[in-house]
Amino acid sequence: MLIGYSLLQPWLLTTITNLQLNIRTMKVAIGSDHAGVDLKKVIIESLSKEGLSMLDLGPYTTDSVDYPDYGHKVAQAVSINEVDLGIVICGSGNGINMTVNKYQNIRGALCWLPEIACLARQHNDANIISIPARFLTTEEVKAIIKSFFNTEFEGGRHKRRVDKIACI
Repeated sequence: MLIGYSLLQPWLLTTITNLQLNIRTMKVAIGSDHAGVDLKKVIIESLSKEGLSMLDLGPYTTDSVDYPDYGHKVAQAVSINEVDLGIVICGSGNGINMTVNKYQNIRGALCWLPEIACLARQHNDANIISIPARFLTTEEVKAIIKSFFNTEFEGGRHKRRVDKIACI
């Protein structure tokens, strides 16, 4: 038996290696207004190090811009399944969150604590997180983002409720 096992080992190792190469990396869209550009860069660097594929939809400078322009880009990417999840950032997080929530099947959540981010994913199946750039430290944002991306939707009774959100 041991001889047969050792004969299979090269095949098994090749199979395991191929499986690892075929695992799909989570793709995340991110956009902000001018208030969120610096924080966006930190988030992109942090999540890229974790192995997530980041789609930066702008802006790329701190020149004044209108948050809806970038909220629309992120919501569109999530709604057509170009990416798995989205991150939007503006000064308060409110305006850009209102923008993304205009899209069918988008569930944007304004999060300022890790616990809120966790519940937004767990109970509401949030697919876009909105961050208030002017009210959080970089370390707080990292903890919030970590909570959001490490939490799965619980389903069950929450699915029934989430299914009632969409307008007909």
